[in-house]
Amino acid sequence: MSLTDIYAKYHQQVKFIPIYIREAHPVDGWWFGKGFTKWLMKRYSPKVAMDVYDPQTMDERRQVAGACEASLSYGVRTYVDEMSDPANKAYAAWPTRLYLIDLDGIVVYAAGLGPYDFHPQKLEKAIEVYLNGK
Repeated sequence: MSLTDIYAKYHQQVKFIPIYIREAHPVDGWWFGKGFTKWLMKRYSPKVAMDVYDPQTMDERRQVAGACEASLSYGVRTYVDEMSDPANKAYAAWPTRLYLIDLDGIVVYAAGLGPYDFHPQKLEKAIEVYLNGK
C-alpha cells in the first residue's frame, strides 16, 4: 500500500503532515545520478528527481519541496523545514522517515530510516492499531 492509498483511506481520521527536510541526494552532495545506482533509482523510484541541487535558501527549498509535492501527487500540502532543520533534527528524519504522533504529541510509531526501512504498510498497521485503541 502506498502513502497515497493510506491517505485516501484515513484522511478523515488522521491528519497527514508531510515535511520536506534537507535534500537527501543532491547533485552537489551524496548523488545517485550515475551508473548502476541511477538505473536502480529510475527503475524502482521513477518519481524521484535526479537533478536537484542542495537548496541554499528557504525560497530554493520551498521550490524543490513544491516540485516534490507535485511529483508525488499525494494531494496533501507539504510543509517545509527551516534551513536550520529543526524538524529534521527533532525527529532524526533524514533521509526519510514515517511517524504517527497522537493528539498529545506522543510518537506512537516511528519507522526506521528510509529508504530501506520506508514501509508505508507498517504505518498503516500502526494507524489501525491506534484508531482501534481509541
